[in-house]
Amino acid sequence: MPTILRRLGLLILQAMALAFQPLLAHDMWIEPNTFLPETGDIVALKLKVGQNLLGDPLARDSQLIKQFIVIDGGERKPVVGRDGGNPAGFIRPSQPGLIVAGYHSNPSSVEETAEKFNQYLKEEGLAAITPAKAPVRELFSRCAKVLLLSGPPNEAQHDRTLGFPLELVAERNPFMTEDLPLRLTYENKPLPGALVIAMNKRNPSEKVTARTGADGRVRLHLKPGGMWMVKAVHIIPASAGSNADWQSYWASLTFEMPTAGGL
Repeated sequence: MPTILRRLGLLILQAMALAFQPLLAHDMWIEPNTFLPETGDIVALKLKVGQNLLGDPLARDSQLIKQFIVIDGGERKPVVGRDGGNPAGFIRPSQPGLIVAGYHSNPSSVEETAEKFNQYLKEEGLAAITPAKAPVRELFSRCAKVLLLSGPPNEAQHDRTLGFPLELVAERNPFMTEDLPLRLTYENKPLPGALVIAMNKRNPSEKVTARTGADGRVRLHLKPGGMWMVKAVHIIPASAGSNADWQSYWASLTFEMPTAGGL
């Protein structure tokens, strides 16, 4: 009986570790069932949490959602879904064009060891932050966007700002170009000196990186084919009374690049 109880306890601990893994993992992105829906199709939007584009689904949680919205044409609408559901949301394109959907979470708290905190500072290029020597309490918010294309692409189609605290905005239609200019803003102002990282689902270890200039802009040359995620992180001292040391914002932008020869 003691052996059985020990095994049961181990299984419970493993299940708890898996349950908390999405909270502690770094990246969060939106992954649709298709990036190229027809007008009128229902598109499922999965929230994924993990690293190197390997992740677990994040079920819809109304307590975590600050905004979950879509801009289809000129109309801004909430992304519908069932609490606890995976996929977390559904949209239906009403007309041809570039569709922008985004998820902005309420802050969540986590306590990290100094070693883990310092490692992520290194991975995300946050060299201006002094390394920790003791456990760190952090509040973090997710600011994820996805671009979808309904109908044929054209240069007049463009990304739109959603007003998230940290936001990546494509300045050309990514369904038409491999040379992609992007703008990174924090509180609607250009964020200079931030590391922007892009990775492709086909080979996530082969990353494309650049730092934003004084105008918050970067230009990335991305290989054609497959889903790309572009990401950036910004961290500031937490406000007084928040019971945290740092407040971080994690932005991502997902889209699909056409293969050589076009869509």
